[in-house]
Amino acid sequence: MMNLSEILAINGKTGLFKLISKGKNNFIVESLIDRKRTPTFPHDSVSALDNIAIFTYEEDIPLTEVFKAIYTKENGGKLPEISKDAEKLKRYFEEVLPNYDKERVYIQNIKKVLLWYNLLHDENLFDFTEEPEDVEDNTKNEKINKNAETEIADKIAQENTDI
Repeated sequence: MMNLSEILAINGKTGLFKLISKGKNNFIVESLIDRKRTPTFPHDSVSALDNIAIFTYEEDIPLTEVFKAIYTKENGGKLPEISKDAEKLKRYFEEVLPNYDKERVYIQNIKKVLLWYNLLHDENLFDFTEEPEDVEDNTKNEKINKNAETEIADKIAQENTDI
């Protein structure tokens, strides 16, 4: 899965920013839109995307999971158009996240998530490929078996040297 800890949203600024460096009292960030670098300060409201979640009626869903649902719905592609029609935005978001909390997730939030999705897609920051669990478990089992075989071989060699 992708790492959103270095992609930042800054309240009052359009777009997303990549964290370039951390100073004593500020961050240096680079806009994903125009590549301009600027400092941010403690009074700026900065949020890493991996700390953002969307309200649902059950539990908050991490933004990464919402992006994954959009990615799946769009077959790995970008959103062709982000409508200005509030009803279309709500219907689309409901297809992606059917149980989102309609009282606490506003149209501005939905539009922002969809715009962010396209920005991140343009930057090729989506990697939702995961190894199947069976393959991963088999790899772990093979390592454990090899370690056990090595330990047994070492014990046998040790016993043969002791003779």
